[in-house]
Amino acid sequence: MAAYRALLGAQARSQASYRASFVVDLVGNVGATVLDVVTVLVIFGVTRELGGFTFRETLVMVGLSACAFATADLLVGNIERLPRYVRTGLFDAVLVRPLGALPQLLLMDLPLRKVSRAIFGLAVLVVALGRAGIDWTPGRVALVILTPVAGVVFFGSIFVATATVSFYWTESGELANSVTYGGRDFTSYPVTVFDGWFRAVFAYGMGFSFVSYQPALALLGRADPLGLPAWAGWAAPAVALLAATLAATAWRVGVRHYRSTGS
Repeated sequence: MAAYRALLGAQARSQASYRASFVVDLVGNVGATVLDVVTVLVIFGVTRELGGFTFRETLVMVGLSACAFATADLLVGNIERLPRYVRTGLFDAVLVRPLGALPQLLLMDLPLRKVSRAIFGLAVLVVALGRAGIDWTPGRVALVILTPVAGVVFFGSIFVATATVSFYWTESGELANSVTYGGRDFTSYPVTVFDGWFRAVFAYGMGFSFVSYQPALALLGRADPLGLPAWAGWAAPAVALLAATLAATAWRVGVRHYRSTGS
């Protein structure tokens, strides 16, 4: 752990050494999350309901999604650089060090400038919960604490799993982005606005509905219009654990499959 703390400390000092630039990056990085919220505001400027949900109800989903994705992007998002590391041979240097490969990659270029996104996402969630008129119980308090954590684990697992494709196909960046950022957009809206195979694959096949939609239903005390039982709103931790297990397996298999650039 001392070595990992040293890597993290070095990254923090290097990124904060140019304070003005660092502050500009912090402010600029909020933009992506702000646009997600503004998009929802624009939609509700022309309609009272979206997929059968009001603005306040939808905002709870937006807050859960934004908080989880922004935090996962801060902690794990730089694994997206893996295709470049594999292509240039930098991953070889990572493997010869007496440290875990995945933690090294996450700390090599930790984007601390993205902390502003995570803070803004949390602020959106707090505001949404305050305006939703939720009937708070001990169970719902526990759920609102566990759900963002499970969402971070889930999105982090998606980042890692999609990045492992680069061990087989180094030009897989756009494919990975379509799942990670596409998943972020998907979880920002009620699942009921989607239909057919697309909803079946993203919402339930890949589990994205358990990031925000199902937990929001449980928090709001609403039955699922699609017919899933009430306990589905509490399944986010189990889904996140399954996603983490699959991502860890994919990572180990990918590393074993990797062949050095000199081989």
